Amino acid sequence: MILLDRDPQVTAISSQPFWLHWDDGRRQRRHAPDYFVRLAAGQARVVDVRAEDDMDEGTREAFAATERACEAVGWEFEWAGRPDAVLMANIRWLSRYRRARSGRPAALAERLLEVFSEPRGLWEGAGVVGDRLQVLPVLFHLLWSGTLTVDLSGGLMETGSLVWAKGRRWAG
Repeated sequence: MILLDRDPQVTAISSQPFWLHWDDGRRQRRHAPDYFVRLAAGQARVVDVRAEDDMDEGTREAFAATERACEAVGWEFEWAGRPDAVLMANIRWLSRYRRARSGRPAALAERLLEVFSEPRGLWEGAGVVGDRLQVLPVLFHLLWSGTLTVDLSGGLMETGSLVWAKGRRWAG
């Protein structure tokens, strides 16, 4: 759910929004998808979450039936597996700074965007902008919102973590 919360295209999330009932030819079946999300452009997406290792034949059939039902009404269907543990730890850390108040003052946010217009180390860039105790909450808010980018598959707080402005590509 936290990944959906961070996705800028997602404007609304509902958990286990409905039950889908069908007959598979042998018996009556039912399934409650994990999430229904509304996207910024108005589309709907149904998301089921299950690790590949935890998928049995019944689950695969339920997900296939859900996907067919979604197609019938013009919704997207997505199966999401288990995300990487380091990625999730980093996302959870950044989620503490999701609220708009963490992105203030605006002048500090603007300065961070200037400093990170080219890729540079997280700690280095924060130090250039000012007192890290004041700068880091704003920096983490910009990373949460995706305004600034960092490789979330590695150690977020490590000295070598590079941060750059959204839209820029870092070739690593």
